[in-house]
Amino acid sequence: MAKHSSQQRIQLRLPDDIRYIAIEGVIGAGKTTLATMLAERLGAKLVLEQFEENPFLPKFYEDPERYAFQTQIFFLLSRYKQQQELFQVDLFHTHIVSDYIFEKDKIFAYLTLRDDELRLYESLLSAIEKNIPQPDLVIYLQSSVQRLMANIRKRGRPMERNMSEEYIRELNDAYNYFFFRYKSSPLLIVKATDIDFVNNPEDFQDLLEQILRPNKAPIEYYNPSGRN
Repeated sequence: MAKHSSQQRIQLRLPDDIRYIAIEGVIGAGKTTLATMLAERLGAKLVLEQFEENPFLPKFYEDPERYAFQTQIFFLLSRYKQQQELFQVDLFHTHIVSDYIFEKDKIFAYLTLRDDELRLYESLLSAIEKNIPQPDLVIYLQSSVQRLMANIRKRGRPMERNMSEEYIRELNDAYNYFFFRYKSSPLLIVKATDIDFVNNPEDFQDLLEQILRPNKAPIEYYNPSGRN
């Protein structure tokens, strides 16, 4: 009974200092799924990255060297536009849950662009990044390459069919490097390799309690394998 009461309190109340939550992770980490579940549980506005609108993305997966710059610039500008619209008046929601942060754009740029392309990218980025809203909490779903590849294969998106394990490993290393040095917002790093918050309600409830627990440190690490 006590456990049920605790869950009810969590569903009804967010910490006062958390209005905007952003969830991040490598391709296949489950960030969109968790963002959708969390927004539904909290009655929050859901903001999803519109990757399917990028006409260069399928071409990038087929020929990364040729289409990296076009793909990156399209993402940069579309993410900027979406972020500018993020806090327009919404009479039906007081909280926002997103499946990306604007800053993550740089992870892909530094990984895929040539030096001359990167210089042009950085000049454009510096001109537009000043007025981007920062989340009140960022959740980084850290996972293993094996789990990421399994999730990618399971969901079977056509554009990801030829995605290599080498690319995911490089991307995973880049994400870890970025988030272990991230200081722009309070950060919760979740070791997500061994949990199934989609199909296991207890896993989701435990994760929810960690997300909504008040008085967090600037950086916290949640390792579900350490649960009692």
